[in-house]
Amino acid sequence: MIVTISRQFGSGGREVGKRLADALGLEYYDKQLVAEIAKSTELNENYVSEVLKNGGYRNYVFSFGRSIPLIATTPSTITDILVAQQKIIKAIGEKGDCVIVGRSADAILKDLSPVRIFVYADEQSRVKRCRDRAPEDEHLTDKQLVKKMKEIDKGRRKLHELFSHYPWGDKDGYDLMLNTSDTTIKSIIPHLASLVCDFHNK
Repeated sequence: MIVTISRQFGSGGREVGKRLADALGLEYYDKQLVAEIAKSTELNENYVSEVLKNGGYRNYVFSFGRSIPLIATTPSTITDILVAQQKIIKAIGEKGDCVIVGRSADAILKDLSPVRIFVYADEQSRVKRCRDRAPEDEHLTDKQLVKKMKEIDKGRRKLHELFSHYPWGDKDGYDLMLNTSDTTIKSIIPHLASLVCDFHNK
């Protein structure tokens, strides 16, 4: 079974993914993917993280699909990162039995028929969750937090567009849409795990 988690920033998608993986006894992949991509490309991990966070280079438009063209107008390091991301995620998917958070895994692994989940929440719930999980030295106003959420979600949307014709967050591109507004994620995991198994077995 392969489960992919796409998520709005601050919606708790990472927690959903980790708890779901534990409940189903599956391998869990998230931030370590960035480390693997950095290792593969011999690039700085923080740089790789920023490229993926921002959706890649701003001034080009192309699609990866099932093949990976090298575009002359695309900086080679950006291309290397996107190629490595696709290669690493496909290798993980071929092993099966995993939960992958983010990195357009739902689109990259489309041919393996993963159970695709999109996690979202209202703005107020997302701001609260961000505050609850913020580092002690982070002191952002609500307005600054909302701006940060929008910028990160914009990057995730742009990155997803490189791999899928379904827009990021479009219900037609997912099997389950999960609203975590005013929700304790831990309490819904047993129900979510049951639904995921149903989708996997149908």
